[in-house]
Amino acid sequence: MRTFTVRMARWSARHPWRAVLGWLVFVVLCLGTGSAVGTHSATTADYRVGEAGRAEAMAAEGHLQPRPTEQVLISARSGPLDRPTAEAAAEDLAARMARLPEVAGVADPLLSKDRRTLMVEVALNGEEREAKDKVDALLAQTEAVGKARPALLLRETGSPSISKGVDQQRGEDLALSEEITLPVTLVTLLLVFGSVTMAAVPLLLALSSIAAAVGLSMVASHLSPDAGVGTNVILMIGLAVGVDYTLFYLKREREERARSNGRLGPEALVELAAATSGRAVVVSGIAVAVSTATLYLASDVIFSSLATGTIIVVLVAVASSLTALPALLVKLGHRNERAAQRRAARGKPPRRTHRDSGGRLWAALLRPASRHPLATLCVSLLGLLALVIPLSGLKITEMSRDTHSRDIPAMRVYDRLNEAFPERRVTHQVVVRADAARSGQVVAALHELARRTGADPLFSGASRVRTSADHRIGVLELKVPYLGNSPQAFQSLDRLREHYLPATVGRVAGAQAAVSGDVARYADYPEHQNRELPVVLGALLLVTFAMTTYAFRSVALGVIGVVLNLLSAAAALGLLVLVFQGSWAEKLLDFHSTGSIGSRVPLFLFVILFGLSMDYQVFVVSRIREAVLAGASTAEAVLSGVRRSASVVTSAAVVMTTVFVSFVFLHIIEMKQIGFVLAAAVLLDAFVVRILVLPSAMLLLGEGSWWPGGRGRRPAGVSGRTRDERPVVDVR
Repeated sequence: MRTFTVRMARWSARHPWRAVLGWLVFVVLCLGTGSAVGTHSATTADYRVGEAGRAEAMAAEGHLQPRPTEQVLISARSGPLDRPTAEAAAEDLAARMARLPEVAGVADPLLSKDRRTLMVEVALNGEEREAKDKVDALLAQTEAVGKARPALLLRETGSPSISKGVDQQRGEDLALSEEITLPVTLVTLLLVFGSVTMAAVPLLLALSSIAAAVGLSMVASHLSPDAGVGTNVILMIGLAVGVDYTLFYLKREREERARSNGRLGPEALVELAAATSGRAVVVSGIAVAVSTATLYLASDVIFSSLATGTIIVVLVAVASSLTALPALLVKLGHRNERAAQRRAARGKPPRRTHRDSGGRLWAALLRPASRHPLATLCVSLLGLLALVIPLSGLKITEMSRDTHSRDIPAMRVYDRLNEAFPERRVTHQVVVRADAARSGQVVAALHELARRTGADPLFSGASRVRTSADHRIGVLELKVPYLGNSPQAFQSLDRLREHYLPATVGRVAGAQAAVSGDVARYADYPEHQNRELPVVLGALLLVTFAMTTYAFRSVALGVIGVVLNLLSAAAALGLLVLVFQGSWAEKLLDFHSTGSIGSRVPLFLFVILFGLSMDYQVFVVSRIREAVLAGASTAEAVLSGVRRSASVVTSAAVVMTTVFVSFVFLHIIEMKQIGFVLAAAVLLDAFVVRILVLPSAMLLLGEGSWWPGGRGRRPAGVSGRTRDERPVVDVR
């Protein structure tokens, strides 16, 4: 690994313009290729899981799947509804809609029980996932009819218009995230480096890596379909790791430059950085990619999309740190040399070079671990375990349509629809497949099902029974007068599946029955995920252990890494439960509590955090191992390594936290939760685990930290101990 990173750095250092130009060409090619092939978006079938998914597949087989629908509400702007005028508007609207190629049919107008609202329901052609692209034509007709009758208020909602509104809001949120993240990241880097040029390098490389990753993700979507979240995760993870990897490299190059005191040229300094921090970057990047790949085991299109975006952007960020970054550092190094020569020619003293001595702050932070490692370890672990306690009350739910922000106009109309027509709030779709010879029995059983549910207050009505052309598939829709995220809606689903179906359709020999609908999806997805969770976490723990053990030839460090990652992730998740499942932080973080955590958040946290934690683990322990291989005792090496890496780790953590915190300001509740929990996890990992827990544990273990391999052999090119306990790498 070291030879590879040094060779790459050496070539880039000797051919800087070729390396920079090659990187830019690579970015342009990625974007161009991605734009040429386009994005292959996930279809409705890609989202099917559990019993709800089986029901949808059977309905699609019989061409009986529910069509995407839009509802237009017609009401008076003030006072009671003028029925003749409203009915004329509904007739005009129906005629206009029926002429559109996007429309499959228009239902008869329906008057609300309070006689204040008239509803026109419009069914669209095609799949539900594609309907949002067709809704503009319908909205235009609704607006035209409304303008022709100023006394009436016409407003449209439905799954397509809500999806379109969510996409638009997501785009606005991404722009807001960039507006927050980029300036704060630049200011943080300015404080770290004290130079605009040096601060711009990590940011520009991270942005170019994001651009290349976006193009590559478009290509990859033809192998693993994009669920619409790829750009979000590429921006979030790409900016975080892109800046981090460059920061690790830059800080080491500056440290070696100060240490050499002008005796080494820019090329040699870059090779030194490549042999140390460059190797750590490669190991970290591979660890993040391999850890994230375990998300594919969840058998979920959204997790697959998240995994693809993360893996691509991390590997691209690693590539930029191996190619373009050494070239840029060499060019900047030569520029600094020329500036120093000009200053010397004018008789001015040379500028003071940066020398990272660890600093009083880090020495103070490390003092508890160095003087009282057992007490520090116990107190730190107790603090983390205290944050884990709220996790006992974790409630996971699938974030439904009802959790979307009311800043979306279609969501406000959706609320009015539920208020005016409460009996139509939720629909359960019962799908039955049997031999065509038993079609009569199936239809009779579905009629019996409708009769029984009609006497149950949890249900409010049933549709007619529909059968497929080959008489093998039968469908019945049942209405529920409760919101989709209400306990009554889930109770109606349980009663339908556990009692009514077995007592009716279940008695038809050979019949297969399943229930779908929004509530069924909300119930089945968490159950599906909980079923896959042990597999994913087991693979994640194994991968983390294997990567850490391989990187440092130490089983002890592998076990420590797994335990600490589990503990910090659980603590962050407990903090998330404390904040988001209650209502006390709603105004502070601008959200409406659902009393639950998004079903995708915990698994995404564990996988991403395990990968990102490897950044800090590899960087810190690499510095410790350098000192050990140079002849220092483990105790000396731990304190020296942590002290010398602390400023880089904390600076990287601040940058990464800034990126994640920006997502707390987004509207989508699940993205807010992901941003919050990742920010909390990174801060806990950087300031508690790496500065307090890890050094305390290694000091207590002593030489046992390197079990079973011991200190290991000194690698070629590394000399004995130096005054500051760092190795000197021969780069001749």
